[in-house]
Amino acid sequence: MSEQSAKNDVMGIGELASRTGCKPETVRYYEQIGLLPATQRSEGNQRRYDEASVKRLLFIRHGRDFGFSVEAVRELLEMADHPAMPCHQADKLAKRHLAEVESRLQRLAALRDELQRMINQCAGDNIGHCHVIDVLSDHRLCEHSGPHGGADVLR
Repeated sequence: MSEQSAKNDVMGIGELASRTGCKPETVRYYEQIGLLPATQRSEGNQRRYDEASVKRLLFIRHGRDFGFSVEAVRELLEMADHPAMPCHQADKLAKRHLAEVESRLQRLAALRDELQRMINQCAGDNIGHCHVIDVLSDHRLCEHSGPHGGADVLR
C-alpha cells in the first residue's frame, strides 16, 4: 500500500466525529473509558482513526440511542468482537433492557395520567383555587399515591 493510500485510510477526530454524529469530546470520553481503543497518533500527536473506529463508534452510538447503559454497550462490544460466540448472552442483555424500558413506560404512563387528571380538575380560576398547585402542595391528593403519600410514578 502506498503512503498516500495509507493517509486516505485514516482521519482526525473531527472527521470521525462528523461521520458518526458525535462530538469530539464524546469520542475522547469513549476512549477514556475504554469503549474505543486508544488510537494511533500522528507525528504532531493528533489522534488518527480508521474505518474500524468509525464502525465501532457507530455501534456505540446506536447502542446508546437504544438506551443501553455504557456498561451494557461494553458487554455488547465484547460480544461483537467474538462473532463465533453464541448470541444467548446478547439476547439476555437485550431482554433485560426491554423489561427496564417497559417498566419506565408504565411509570411514564402513570405520570401522564396523573398530570392529565390534575389538569382536568383545575378550575382555572386563580392560584388560590388551582388544583395543580393543590396537588403539588399535598401529595395525598394524587390518585396514584406511593409509600410516601405522593405520586411515586417516577421512582
